[in-house]
Amino acid sequence: MSTNGNRKRAGAAMSRPKKTKKVAKPASEDEDSLDSIHSDPVQEQQSLSPLPDEPTVKLPEELLKTFYKSPGRLMIAGMVSWDLVAKRDNNPSKRTHPNLYTFHKFTDQRFRLIVSGCSAGHSVLVSEEGEAYTFGRNPCGQLGFGDTTTRNAPEAVPGLKGLNIIHAAVGRNHTLFVTDTGTVYACGDNKSGQCGLGNTTPQVLKPTRIRYTGAPIVKVGCGADFSMILDCNGALHSFGLPEYGQLGHNTDGKYFVTSTKLSYHFETVPKHVAFFFEKSKDGHVTPVKDVDIVDFSCGNNHTVAIDSKKRAFSWGFGGFGRLGHAEQKDESVPRLIKYFDSQARGVRSVHCGATYSLAVNELGALFLFGQTKRTGEANMYPKPVQDLTGWNIRSVGTSNTSIVIAADDTLIAWGVSPTYGELGTGEINKSTARPKEVSRMDGLCVTQVAMGFSHTLLLCDDTSEEVKTKLASMPTFEP
Repeated sequence: MSTNGNRKRAGAAMSRPKKTKKVAKPASEDEDSLDSIHSDPVQEQQSLSPLPDEPTVKLPEELLKTFYKSPGRLMIAGMVSWDLVAKRDNNPSKRTHPNLYTFHKFTDQRFRLIVSGCSAGHSVLVSEEGEAYTFGRNPCGQLGFGDTTTRNAPEAVPGLKGLNIIHAAVGRNHTLFVTDTGTVYACGDNKSGQCGLGNTTPQVLKPTRIRYTGAPIVKVGCGADFSMILDCNGALHSFGLPEYGQLGHNTDGKYFVTSTKLSYHFETVPKHVAFFFEKSKDGHVTPVKDVDIVDFSCGNNHTVAIDSKKRAFSWGFGGFGRLGHAEQKDESVPRLIKYFDSQARGVRSVHCGATYSLAVNELGALFLFGQTKRTGEANMYPKPVQDLTGWNIRSVGTSNTSIVIAADDTLIAWGVSPTYGELGTGEINKSTARPKEVSRMDGLCVTQVAMGFSHTLLLCDDTSEEVKTKLASMPTFEP
């Protein structure tokens, strides 16, 4: 989207020895600024050609089957007063519902996919039939109903009726949905172009097809204000806010509108992430060839991805060591995480929280880099989480500062104060710095975990009588 004229102006502005105003503290690190918006650049909108007709060819059946996880009953814990999520003014008297400090059954429906995000106060559920449901806060239309009304209970998204949704992702205030033809729809906040529609219309109230005509998309991810999509050939494409280099295009997109006003060249349509590199100890940079991405995860302002050779790459905001490179530098191009680049250290899956990253290696060991809390020491490079040694990790949920993991036949949770009940450990021990079993969830056969900023969703496989009986004794949340 950026024009050369703007670039030249930016260069001229930056070379002038004028005093510039201090740039505001990064939005992602401060709860109060969670609704802050970056000044809109004066960008010339390209006249966009109409999109071709919607693809009708479905993805191959074997591939689709991998998306159809076994359905289960939904449970929820944490903060359910959605409009107070991530607000410092979290006054208990303003709560519409008390926080849930233990897991509650939520709706009678069964779902095959649950999705939220570490900066989000809203969630997406996909039913057994592939229908998309959303609920939670909705100031920018991220729920896709054509309005900005908060929904306390899941409702089917009218604009996606009749489509088979196989994957979804949510950012701070925007949502992406993927259909079985590999088509992506977006709604919600688009001030930074994070809906990928070729413009920066502030709000997209209904799911709208993104401006992308390449190979079918099989996975989507959202940071706080940016989006990442993966096509079936292993190529990543990104769009939205480039502030810390999180789009992976070798730029942070900054330019000065005036000597004191900073803005960004937003990427408003998906752009291919083309270059991957590794850096030696002496700072020598070498391109990494043949990178086919198979999985990735987005934090507020960073991304970690793994390729078909089980190598891990990270880029974006480097604060607290969340990129795993033993330094706090931002990276604007995907950089190989050296720690995992050796025998038997290949990475199986990655999961990003707001300011930290988790990786599960081939042997099933869990590593953490970055920082889950706001004080104390950060992990500048991947370190094994010793308390989970020997556990068979099935599903990982990452929130702003908490982590909930389904392992073997129980649930393991940890997060330091302030927590909002998202650990599900009860009223008394609301927070814990060490991984701890949530004993009341033993034997509930949790198959999926998803976390928002301050809530946790679980799916329990209730096909066995044992689980059904146990579920029957759990409390129900009826908003």
